[in-house]
Amino acid sequence: MKNDFLIMAGPCAVESKEQILTIAQEVKALGATHLRGGAFKPRTNPNSFQGLGEEGLKYLNEAKKQTGLKIVTELMDIEHFPLFEKYSVDVIQIGSRNMQNFELLKKLALKKSNKAVLLKRGIAATKKEFLGAIEYLKQYGHQGEILVCERGIRTFSNGEYDRFTLDVSFIADLKKDKSFPYRVIVDPSHPAGRKEIVSDLAYCGIAAGADGIIIEVKNQENDCPKCDAEQAITLKDLKSILNICKKIKMVLK
Repeated sequence: MKNDFLIMAGPCAVESKEQILTIAQEVKALGATHLRGGAFKPRTNPNSFQGLGEEGLKYLNEAKKQTGLKIVTELMDIEHFPLFEKYSVDVIQIGSRNMQNFELLKKLALKKSNKAVLLKRGIAATKKEFLGAIEYLKQYGHQGEILVCERGIRTFSNGEYDRFTLDVSFIADLKKDKSFPYRVIVDPSHPAGRKEIVSDLAYCGIAAGADGIIIEVKNQENDCPKCDAEQAITLKDLKSILNICKKIKMVLK
């Protein structure tokens, strides 16, 4: 039986063994079902931290063994797929930049993997384009579950009060569409861009009908992650957010 509410929590990027093992234990205690963390990071600037690569996958795998949490991490190149199998990645994330990387989608699907795929909506993708990306996976042989993720889009407001605009209408539309069989995950971290409004966006996404949440956390208030530091919430914040999200879910039942 599928979990009613998927909770994917963890750092934006795996930075050290100690970091990911500590956070894994903490988010597990708070009810997380999945541990998120990037081993390979797509960065706008090539001088920015690119992730630990295979070492990061190794640490994620160790965290999985210790906690039982499923691993969610991003695949950027099909050449990395054997490493994802070696380290037992459970959910392969296709990031917003690669939603329309059709060759990557085809090659991933042709592996005929039973691994779940978390497909993030592109920053300017329409519903038609998003459904097309899903169809690439299905037509080329993907056999696992597909989870879809709304993570914010570009609008005229960007830079004024947020990083992207969380499209809650998109979530509601997908959940009302009787022909749409996939679970929807909301990412409040990327549209927020700063920790002060992550909680508000999380509540909006769940109220719109999202089946789960993927959220960036850090261990301590004074920690400064190498990726997206401004939007990382503390574990204390996560506990409060999850409690309210669960209450919202109960009201919607």
